[in-house]
Amino acid sequence: MKILILGAGQVGSSAAYHLSREEANEVTVVDKRPDVLRDLQDRLDIRTVVGHAAYPDVLERAGAKDAEIVIALTDTDETNMIACQIAYTKFGTPTRIARLRSAEYMKANDLFSQDAIPIDVRISPEQLVCSHIEQLILYPGSSQVLDFANGRVRLVAAKADRGGLLVGQKIETLKDHVRNAEGRIAAIYRDGEAMPLKGDTVIQEEDEVFFITDRKDIRVFMNEMRKLEEPVRRVVIAGGGNIGVRLALALEQ
Repeated sequence: MKILILGAGQVGSSAAYHLSREEANEVTVVDKRPDVLRDLQDRLDIRTVVGHAAYPDVLERAGAKDAEIVIALTDTDETNMIACQIAYTKFGTPTRIARLRSAEYMKANDLFSQDAIPIDVRISPEQLVCSHIEQLILYPGSSQVLDFANGRVRLVAAKADRGGLLVGQKIETLKDHVRNAEGRIAAIYRDGEAMPLKGDTVIQEEDEVFFITDRKDIRVFMNEMRKLEEPVRRVVIAGGGNIGVRLALALEQ
């Protein structure tokens, strides 16, 4: 697959690293900074093009006409949007993905269509970080919280400790502990290794346990893994940037 990445910052470089590891992918990275591209090319099996990511001639030199995916990851929202527009209008690139930092753009769904700004997928690392922090605050003691089915179901990771009701007991006894809640254990990691999920597997202290359940039952399952912590009521946010403001608004609601 021919992939064109626009921007060689932290996000763009990370995307280039992971995508170039697949043998089937041919990755080209565009950036205005030749020194950054040289360093990236020394480490990765990629092609690089120096220039402005939204200029038609730069996109043409980078192979936008033959690319199957354009991923616009520069630090400027407007550059990313224009680059996707040009990739679609001039070169017919099938799939366009753009990083958008501004919450105003992320919530303006009516702007993004084939007849307006043709971006197939909008990603916001800042919003992902904010959402992750918000979930950890909502569920003290959790290390990861992932949404499924529009947030109705969640996958939660928590480290088992001696206060958990299920710690030291077999997985199969979970149904006896939790009678009025739906959910199940999805994975157990012990010392970094995945444990077999069998009925007679015993949950030990310090195990990282992943369970999936309805959002309303998360605290019930958390109580099985560790002593419940009091809900967070007061939060101090240091920094009023994109993430800080988004987090403050989310917690206020």
